[in-house]
Amino acid sequence: MRTSSSRGFTLIELLIVVVIIGIIAAVAAPGLLRARSSADEASAIARLRIVNSSQHAYMNSCGNGFYASSLTILGDPAPSGTAFISPDLSAADVVTKSGYTLTLAEGSEATPAVRDGCNPSGTAANLFSSYYATNQPQMASQTGTRWFFTNTAGAIYVGSSDVFDGETAGNHPPGS
Repeated sequence: MRTSSSRGFTLIELLIVVVIIGIIAAVAAPGLLRARSSADEASAIARLRIVNSSQHAYMNSCGNGFYASSLTILGDPAPSGTAFISPDLSAADVVTKSGYTLTLAEGSEATPAVRDGCNPSGTAANLFSSYYATNQPQMASQTGTRWFFTNTAGAIYVGSSDVFDGETAGNHPPGS
């Protein structure tokens, strides 16, 4: 006579394991989404810091005391052979990366330069005495929950809504 072997899993045991995995996934998913959103926001802040650093380097070395009015100007190599920002940030005047849209422009109170900058697109018409930059989530509450703004002063301002949409001041913080 042959005895039956009880190796393996029954259907009930497999269903219990699948249910447990489903519950763990349902609990972990919101945390993962929050972590991704936080990482995108940290990346957005870092890009504004890069803009501030590159603008001040440009102003001191090439701009004759003036700032670039676009990301593409900062991406053009100077005579030394290096650009002020990386190619991924200087690909266009408006750059979308990690769920955020980065925009750079001259400040509303800015005066244009009278002399050219040192790189090919750094003409006097594109250099100004102040700038501002915004970094906004592409889809609010999904790619990020905070909006970011910076200007010539170098501080990075944070808002929980699109309070910087109409802000164009380059020398004064928002609301002053």
